[in-house]
Amino acid sequence: MSRRLTLPDTASVAQPGEGGKLFAPSAERNCGPICDLVSLYGPGAGRALELASGTGQHAVALARALPGLQWQPSDIDPARRASIDAYASEAALPNLAAAIALDATDPGWGAAHCGQDLILLINLLHLISENEAKTLIAEAAQALAPGGTLILYGPFMRAGELTSDGDERFHASLVEQDPEIGYKDDFDVIDWIHAQWLDLAHAIEMPANNLALIAKRGG
Repeated sequence: MSRRLTLPDTASVAQPGEGGKLFAPSAERNCGPICDLVSLYGPGAGRALELASGTGQHAVALARALPGLQWQPSDIDPARRASIDAYASEAALPNLAAAIALDATDPGWGAAHCGQDLILLINLLHLISENEAKTLIAEAAQALAPGGTLILYGPFMRAGELTSDGDERFHASLVEQDPEIGYKDDFDVIDWIHAQWLDLAHAIEMPANNLALIAKRGG
């Protein structure tokens, strides 16, 4: 996965900050709801892998809110890994590791990172192709420990339809840049989850017309 997209201000656009940190206003806005979501539906303890961690704002907030989880942030982009590490160094949380290089759309990473009690993905599925999304879910399923939880968060079509003017504009702008990407349909993603022998536990409506799909691996 290697794309340079022009994203609107409402998307996860990051601006340079001090000390190598990047700042995304959207990440700041949704930190609270995402921490609440993971607190309610994720495990209370164990190993947690965040895919495509971005700036690191979520990683620090989650590690602080959920001290029973050992958080491993990751990203494909060196600049974002540097930002994650800058936030982590400043926060000095004992349960937050340094960022690792990981392409969540690359076949094979699941076996290399097995035993995860939680895998979290925020705002990526609409920025990758359908085949890449299927690969990501398949690898995540392999990486989960028995009883583990997969949380997919972001904008989705609902039963094949875009449900707001903003979503229609954003989806159209993505497809114009790359016809293979754009919003995924919630029913399709649920089918891909089931194809990997995961059980859909919850579908939670989130702020800003986002959706969280929460899947479980059998024990």
